[in-house]
Amino acid sequence: MSLLHIAIVLPFIAAVFIPFLFKGFRNIHTGWFVLLVPLALFIYFIQYLPVTSGGQTVSKTFEWIPSLGINFNAHVDGLGLLFALLITGIGSLVVLYSIYYLAKEKEALHNFYVYLLMFMGAMLGVVLSDNLIVLYMFWEFTSISSFLLIGYWYDKERSRYGAQKSMLITVFGGLSMLGGIVLLYIMSGTFSIQELIGMSGSLMQDPMFIPAMLLILLGAFTKSAQFPFHVWLPDAMEAPTPVSAYLHSATMVKAGIYLVARMSPVFAESGIWLWLVAGFGLFTLFWGSFNAVKQTDLKGILAFSTISQLGLIMSLLGLGAAALHFDQLDENIYMGATIAAVFHLINHATFKGSLFMVAGIVDHETGTRDIRNLGGLVNLMPITFTIALIGTFSMAGLPPFNGFLSKEMFLLATLEILEFNLFSMDTWGILFPVIAWIASVFTFIYSIMLLFKTFLGKLQLDKLPKKPHEAPIGMLISPIVLGALVVVFGFFPNLLSKSMIKPAVEAILPSLVESGQEVYVNIYFWHGFTPELFMTLGIVLFGTLLYATLGKWQGIYNRIPEQFTINGVYDRGLEKGESGSFRLTEGVMTGYMRTYLLYIFGFFVAILLSTLVVRDAFSIDTSNLAEIRIYEVILAVVMLASAITILFAKSRLTSIVALGAVGYSVALFFVFFRAPDLALTQLVIETVSVALFLLCFYHLPEISRKEERMGFRLGNAVISILVGVTITLIAISAYSNSSVFESISQYHIDNVYKLAAGGNMVNVILVDFRGFDTLFEICVLGIAALGIYAMVHFRGVRRQKG
Repeated sequence: MSLLHIAIVLPFIAAVFIPFLFKGFRNIHTGWFVLLVPLALFIYFIQYLPVTSGGQTVSKTFEWIPSLGINFNAHVDGLGLLFALLITGIGSLVVLYSIYYLAKEKEALHNFYVYLLMFMGAMLGVVLSDNLIVLYMFWEFTSISSFLLIGYWYDKERSRYGAQKSMLITVFGGLSMLGGIVLLYIMSGTFSIQELIGMSGSLMQDPMFIPAMLLILLGAFTKSAQFPFHVWLPDAMEAPTPVSAYLHSATMVKAGIYLVARMSPVFAESGIWLWLVAGFGLFTLFWGSFNAVKQTDLKGILAFSTISQLGLIMSLLGLGAAALHFDQLDENIYMGATIAAVFHLINHATFKGSLFMVAGIVDHETGTRDIRNLGGLVNLMPITFTIALIGTFSMAGLPPFNGFLSKEMFLLATLEILEFNLFSMDTWGILFPVIAWIASVFTFIYSIMLLFKTFLGKLQLDKLPKKPHEAPIGMLISPIVLGALVVVFGFFPNLLSKSMIKPAVEAILPSLVESGQEVYVNIYFWHGFTPELFMTLGIVLFGTLLYATLGKWQGIYNRIPEQFTINGVYDRGLEKGESGSFRLTEGVMTGYMRTYLLYIFGFFVAILLSTLVVRDAFSIDTSNLAEIRIYEVILAVVMLASAITILFAKSRLTSIVALGAVGYSVALFFVFFRAPDLALTQLVIETVSVALFLLCFYHLPEISRKEERMGFRLGNAVISILVGVTITLIAISAYSNSSVFESISQYHIDNVYKLAAGGNMVNVILVDFRGFDTLFEICVLGIAALGIYAMVHFRGVRRQKG
């Protein structure tokens, strides 16, 4: 295992020690120990910046299941490194912030930090895995660990509700993504993302290309809260604020963005990809920003703003796919959308991280996040106000902050797509700048609302549970750092151009740089009196007007009844699903063994008979049958008579004897067919079985004459006959039609000695080829023996006690 692999799993390793540190050093906040992990990882990953800046990548392989093509292939390129630095960099600031936010005397810090480290490791695994199965494994780890983080305060009903909601939706998307991965493997024969990128041209011709794309997108959209799967994200606000800051600024919700960016080289040449990614992203941008304005909770506003900002980045990735329809980078104007997506990804992490921490500070120091009770905090919390001003202005897209630059690039990209003459973009594409502008107006409104209603206006001390004051310096360090980055990236945007943005864009669009060309990134502040600048002026003017008249039109949000909202549909669907499942379970699980056997045998018969029909496998060929001898006929008659006797026997002893007769007759058949090993095994099993049955039944009361016997049931008779017919048909067809049922006997004959160094094929199958099966059977017997011993022991103890 390489150092890169160790770096990825380091958070998991560190998580093992957290409970011991929490218990052994109660006087020290556990966060101080945890902080070392993301800091060390951030420093470690920075060393790859010169590598990716030079257009190089790093790959390390750790063999896991090579026979199935599943290996832990760690791959570092510009895109993966950008996310790794965000995960560890923002993770360091979040852990530092949490030290002052979560009191060590009151909180279960060992649980919190174990979950957080698990989540950090899972995210690193997602962004640095080249194998899709490994990526999926880490993907689901993020769902599980985020479920635990959101439900951290599990004694609150809303926390449990939010955790369950996020789990159900994101795991549903994850399973869909797994289906897409399987389809990709069937199409290509590989799980490697880099190999899939190399085959993208041929994959497009496959009929499974579109289904695979849709399933992968479903996974990405659910994870990144794209419409209509966004409903889980506002409820995830029940998590502690450090978790919200981490999940929303740099990690979980960005996993879907990462997946779309990573799979763009495979799917993006398709027009369906362009329309779906750009279309869903743009509508999510509008829907999130529109609904953010009606929120009254600070974290609620930020949650919907995250939804809208994720939509913005997603739409840019979709629009950037247009660049792949040109061979040259020169004058390829659609590259700008992908550059803007990467740049806004970084900007969003900085201003959204700082704003979540500000919301946490306001809640921590005033006791509420409700903007109806807040206001006038500017004089009491000047540092927090300054950070909030920087963050909200950047989110609103106002100069001179970094959000202004990426927002201008976004507006430009929506205008440029009108010149793209494929996939009807030159006609229906007019919707993109229109919706983008409207969404930006609402973005401006909720940003200003968040700042003004919290810090300006009249101070309402009587509505605050606590007397407000500025936060301790330790809690302010992390948002100050993020706020400073917002300003620095705004004034010096090209600081990241060559080191982070360019390598990430080249990883998203590798086919354009294959011929030695290089992506040129130059982000500048003043770009003249351009259409996007006038759009920005319109956003500010119209947004200011709407904010000033907010009270007159905000009532439109109440026009939609709750039951028609997506949340209402989700709640009713969950309720109906639970009640339906309960009724189904009650109807199916009767508690009678015979009912369950009916299900099992019915399914067994349906699957096997339908397979015989679909595969046209049924045939009878008697040309190679051996001569049937008289004693074999007699033996078969004995077996048949014994089996029928069991059905009509009136005593247990008769049934046991008849059952034994069937078993011993089978053993004799083995002798006739020259299989002494099987015959010996069968004789032993029958002897032991009969002896055990007799031993058990000796202690049971005799069958009463008055005991009610089960009557004839047609369904049971049909199933039993069908089982017998099915087995007979399979046996005859397997013998007659070897092309459909290929025998596995030759494999064992060829490999018994070669692979297991054994001469007895039966023994080798039992202890080598089916070694695990045999081992677990032994385990089951061992557990049963322990259970019996415990029952006997306790019975003896009870007798002694009287």
